[in-house]
Amino acid sequence: MSDKIFKFKEFSVEQDKSAMKIGTDGVLLGAWTPLEHNLESILDIGTGTGLIALMMAQRSSAFAIDAIEIEENAYEQAVENFENSDWGDRLFCYHADLNEFAEEMQDEEKYDLIISNPPFYAAPLSPEVAENEQKIPKARKMARFSDSLPFDHLVRGASLLLSEKGIFSVIIPYSEEENFIDLASKVHLFPKKITRVKGTETSALKRSLLAFSFQKTAVQTDELIIEISRHNYTEAYKKLVAPFYLKL
Repeated sequence: MSDKIFKFKEFSVEQDKSAMKIGTDGVLLGAWTPLEHNLESILDIGTGTGLIALMMAQRSSAFAIDAIEIEENAYEQAVENFENSDWGDRLFCYHADLNEFAEEMQDEEKYDLIISNPPFYAAPLSPEVAENEQKIPKARKMARFSDSLPFDHLVRGASLLLSEKGIFSVIIPYSEEENFIDLASKVHLFPKKITRVKGTETSALKRSLLAFSFQKTAVQTDELIIEISRHNYTEAYKKLVAPFYLKL
């Protein structure tokens, strides 16, 4: 498998132009996100290569799957990946900033599902890390650092664009879970499902998969372990991602 193209069971993703390549986080979110039977519209915020939007096209019958991406090269790549898929008529990418998009669309469009694998790494950085970051291309920084899409902007944008009974789904560092839930509550979004992810049985919790809605309900909480040992994946992980990966 080359760095340029990543082949899944039902689609392929070109990734040579996009700053952030395909990784476990995006695939986890796309596979895990709860889908309602009557989904009509989906929005993928910060789509990058378009991976998660493509996964939503495979998993759902939603007739409108929109994506937004601010970085120009990634936007162009997502458009190409959408056009090259079997679902090009359902997929559309906007070259847009979330705040502007939300302000413009909030009175016109409400989405039944909003999904995002947002940038994780927050500044300020230690001097050593900062020095290394100087060498990272701007596009990759935008894809990695949360100051390009702060969590408070993300939850606000989602609250403006989500339908009354819609779901907002994200993957974030486990260390940010409490803070993110607090930010979401301020715009009346409440956790519905939480899955905490760790690499192995003995490793620390690394990620939180969170699904929110405007309704306060009992929260379904569980844990997902990815590997038993190196490249020896758990049955739970294999079952989750089996519809997408060619082999595990």
